Amino acid sequence: MLEKDVAAVLEHYPRIYFACHTRHVREPLSGDVLSSHQVSILDHLSASEATSLAELATHMGVTPSTMSLATERLVGGGYVRRTRDRADKRRLRLLLTAKGQRVREAHSVLDPARVSAVLRRLSGPDRARAIRGLELLGRAAAAENEQRTRATEGDVS
Repeated sequence: MLEKDVAAVLEHYPRIYFACHTRHVREPLSGDVLSSHQVSILDHLSASEATSLAELATHMGVTPSTMSLATERLVGGGYVRRTRDRADKRRLRLLLTAKGQRVREAHSVLDPARVSAVLRRLSGPDRARAIRGLELLGRAAAAENEQRTRATEGDVS
């Protein structure tokens, strides 16, 4: 039974994502346009804790050279600041700038207007059931992520 449910999620989620995802994001002050891929990189960075370029590349499933090219554009645009690791000068560390933080805070993966248009196609009762289902999936996803984080940190309980 679970296999059938997994197949249903895998079938329907891409349709929802394609219909509702944000294609491009604008920087709130300058109006500069960033791609969803660029914003995804910003989503993985912090203004206070530097992330190594190699770790970010591995996490996002690309080579360090590919990540280097992508972050170079973000550095050039003033969204990311690059520093050298204090302990190992060969390693690059990445930090969000104030401009990068504004973009990250101002965007959502889903476009509210597109989500609204999709929800308007449902009757009230169907919409309520759809939202309830998403709430349940969201809670289960949060619990799974929490367990993975604990396992990664060696605190499996």
